[in-house]
Amino acid sequence: MSVTTIEPRAPGNAAAGDVGVEAEGRLVAATARRRTFAIISHPDAGKTTLTEKLLLYGGAVALAGSVTARKTQRHAASDWMALERERGISVSSTVLSFPYNGCHLNLLDTPGHQDFSEDTYRTLTAVDSAVMVLDAARGIEPQTLKLFEVCRRRRTPIFTFVNKLDRPARHPLELLDEIERVLGLQTYPLNWPIGDGPDFRGVYDRTSGTVHLFERTEHGARRAPVWVADLGDRSLDAAVGSAAAERLREEIALLDLAGVPFDVDAVLAGQLTPVAFGSALTNFGVQLFLDAFVAHAPAPGPTATSTSVVRPDDPRFSGFVFKVQANMDLRHRDRVAFLRVCSGRFSRDMEVWHPRLGRKIRLANPLRLFGQEREVIEEAYAGDVVGLINPGQFVIGDTVSDGPLGAFPPLPRFQPEHLRRSATPGLTATRRFSRAAADRGGRGDPGLYPHLGRQARAALAAVGALQFDVVRYRLEAEYNVETTLEPLGYTAARWVRGDTAAIAALGDGRGRLRAEDRAGRPVILFTTAWDLRYAEENAPELAFSALAEGAAP
Repeated sequence: MSVTTIEPRAPGNAAAGDVGVEAEGRLVAATARRRTFAIISHPDAGKTTLTEKLLLYGGAVALAGSVTARKTQRHAASDWMALERERGISVSSTVLSFPYNGCHLNLLDTPGHQDFSEDTYRTLTAVDSAVMVLDAARGIEPQTLKLFEVCRRRRTPIFTFVNKLDRPARHPLELLDEIERVLGLQTYPLNWPIGDGPDFRGVYDRTSGTVHLFERTEHGARRAPVWVADLGDRSLDAAVGSAAAERLREEIALLDLAGVPFDVDAVLAGQLTPVAFGSALTNFGVQLFLDAFVAHAPAPGPTATSTSVVRPDDPRFSGFVFKVQANMDLRHRDRVAFLRVCSGRFSRDMEVWHPRLGRKIRLANPLRLFGQEREVIEEAYAGDVVGLINPGQFVIGDTVSDGPLGAFPPLPRFQPEHLRRSATPGLTATRRFSRAAADRGGRGDPGLYPHLGRQARAALAAVGALQFDVVRYRLEAEYNVETTLEPLGYTAARWVRGDTAAIAALGDGRGRLRAEDRAGRPVILFTTAWDLRYAEENAPELAFSALAEGAAP
């Protein structure tokens, strides 16, 4: 495949050229202002709390909520589902857009729990950078490492926020060493903490060379008052104690002498991570981190398609669907497709080419999303995420463009590790369950396998077991379908390609069950890992895959 870079088209005549140059200038400027990013972390590292505090300091909310809020307090704006508020976890991806310091930030909030890692992976395909949140006492944890590997494969720039300094923490040098040793990243501390736990008073900002001491606010709902001083200011000794002040000066001198210099090119290449220390709960260090992130995070870059590399300032519009969310508005039973704009200017009611459908479609009533809130927008640019009301014409991975620019790479679907089927008695309940589950499947929820060979009842497959709790909850809350899910007895699933008769013969064998996914692709379920290994060794003419390339409608 030959790959070319598509340059913006030259204007035709002088008058049109003046208009074209002006429009191109607006396009370039708007694209340069965009910062599209996600936050990744292990569960309980403080991802949702940091998200809420970035919204607070970005001016998007007046009071910050908390995932652990009391009933009389606000809940996190990013957690819009009732189940998220009840359990204190994020289980869905949302988009939070807001202006800050002359830039337009698009924060794609992702599920933190490992059972929803597939949704997080798809969201990471739509960002230009990521913020990695670490617990200051625990450092790098398994889910953090897994999500980091996804970012590494895509060469996504990583910014690190070491959180929970308001609790007893490991020494900062130990945490920096762990990042470099485990992740293979160089580190550059943007700031340096003064104490930890109850002695955590603030941070030294290396950019400005000033010390920032904070005061706690009630529940961290408002911006923390801050007192700023120079490192050599002797009033600092009175504020934090002579021993702590002298230790801070010594550690900063060591960092300046032995630390690596800041290199923005290394950051953008995914080789160096700027590290900030703070506490999202108490707001200590959050604004300093946000300022540094906006200053150094990348604007949207080129994106490869099947035939070309499309620049973000190419005047021709292009984008891809990375998520479909059903029933964000229960009154209308709607389904919203999340479209990442990759190039050009998106405008309301524009006609675009849909390669999978092989025809043009009109993008009417585009939405800007903020959690569950929404507003109709007139335009969007590369890096923005647009919500499109989806009557069934979009599935995850779809490309749309203004002209033949090729298709963006398909998004893989992970291997299901847990399988359940409905144990709800009665034909009516079974039909309602099947319709509701199929609708859930359109947004990337656990996959529906409607044709399970000899099995008559519909089945669900999921990467993580917690997904079944969410599906059962949403089936009841959104469709009034109460159901019980029972294990199917199969522990692995593989997509299989090859001769149809050979697939049928293999799938009907002992310890296996033949199925289809929603796209009609053959899938074989295996009772044990031994059954899977035996099948792979004795059916060399068939190709087994743990990932299904492309989207299942």
